[in-house]
Amino acid sequence: MTTSLRSPNDAHLMLPKMCTGPMIECVKRSFVLFGCLLFGIYFILTTPVMAETSSNSSKAPPSDSENQQKFSESWSSKIDMQWGGRIRALGAISKYDHGTIYYAVEDDPYLDGNADFRLNNDTYFNPSTYFTINYEAVLLAGGSIEAENKLRALLPDTLPDDAIFIRSPVNDERRFFDLTKTISSGDDYILYHRLDRLSLTVKQDWGLARIGRQAVTWGNGFLFNPMDLFNPFAPTQIDRDYKMGDDMLFTQFPLRQTGDLQLLYVPRRDPSTGDIEWDWSSLAGKAHFSAGTTEFDIMSAVHYDDFVIGFGSRGYLGDAAWRMDATYTFLSDETTNQDGYLSLAANMDYSWIWGGKNYYGFVEFYFNGLGEENYSLAITDRALVERIIRGEIFTLGRTYLTGSVRVELHPLFNFILTSINNLADPSGILQPYGIWDITQNLQLTCGATIPWGDSGTEYGGFPIPATGFISSPPVSAFLWLTRYF
Repeated sequence: MTTSLRSPNDAHLMLPKMCTGPMIECVKRSFVLFGCLLFGIYFILTTPVMAETSSNSSKAPPSDSENQQKFSESWSSKIDMQWGGRIRALGAISKYDHGTIYYAVEDDPYLDGNADFRLNNDTYFNPSTYFTINYEAVLLAGGSIEAENKLRALLPDTLPDDAIFIRSPVNDERRFFDLTKTISSGDDYILYHRLDRLSLTVKQDWGLARIGRQAVTWGNGFLFNPMDLFNPFAPTQIDRDYKMGDDMLFTQFPLRQTGDLQLLYVPRRDPSTGDIEWDWSSLAGKAHFSAGTTEFDIMSAVHYDDFVIGFGSRGYLGDAAWRMDATYTFLSDETTNQDGYLSLAANMDYSWIWGGKNYYGFVEFYFNGLGEENYSLAITDRALVERIIRGEIFTLGRTYLTGSVRVELHPLFNFILTSINNLADPSGILQPYGIWDITQNLQLTCGATIPWGDSGTEYGGFPIPATGFISSPPVSAFLWLTRYF
């Protein structure tokens, strides 16, 4: 089973000596301290503006009103605001097999109509300091929403971890800031809005620092990315314009001329208490460097109280490019029967011309060390289920081979075929879709998601314990129109 939906994305934190209270107070004070440091840096960078207004000593000193006017003009002239975004309307139809849990609560096919609006702003105070804010409003409506609301009333008595089967709207219950609010909701719709980016960035010769809601992507995977621990894209997700943001502190420092060092801290709340907890947060670092034409990544992280180490590399083989990432997670949960697990993704991509058309394709192998051969037992595995709910793992099995081919049938129209295959079953998912650039800023996308496999396989359908239902992804088709601005 592949799911793209989630329940809303060495090991001591080095904090200043003033942190003598509980962990939550230390975290709050550290954020206040770092905010003050950023404000200080920003103030130093902008003080030359004031100096310019009084640098000419050969003239008579200007009056207070003239000083104020010159300062205001100089200040405003340095601010540069850049706007962008998109408006999208989407229609979809999906059909579940007989015996699935969705088929039991609502007759299908399900017809859905969704819409989203996103407005992006970057405000540059000077070339090295800028503020980013991205607003989005989302409407989800139709038969799928109605079925999900009915399931929420049924599953808690049957399965403790219903988030695998029920798609939940985005929420910020785990994030540092609650920037998501529901405007209106009903039996078959929900309208909500949120801030997906809210950050301040300072860039200097020594590196970069950013605080607030932002998105960070680590690793070299195409569909599967084990090194990307922070809100990775699901392998079946076609819309990859924007990655969901998290509240974090991120820094990047250059390492001579060969690479860089990235450090980040993601504070999270325990949903049951609402408090920032160390065992719900993440502290991670990644070093990137190169040797000749080959690049390397070394990662270390404390993530949800687990210790994770990772290694990645990429390079070239003839005209093709190859990439490989591997992580090993040391599990801290004593209730699981595993001490840790390996995740690995390796891929190769290549572009060519055939029949006068431009082609691009890749193949990727993925290994999920936490996966199981018995999928009915897999969905009761606490370690696996928690990571599916958090949106870190998207499969129940262990070994997968994926691939994708894109052909440019016309300069304005591209056709893509993506395949995800469980090698053990076998079973899988096919995703054919086309992208038509109608105008420079108007795009039409249409396609389908088609699962295949025999009964008892991951994508063909397997029994859900103690329910009498089976788990099987639906056959679906979609059409969306996007206007960028």
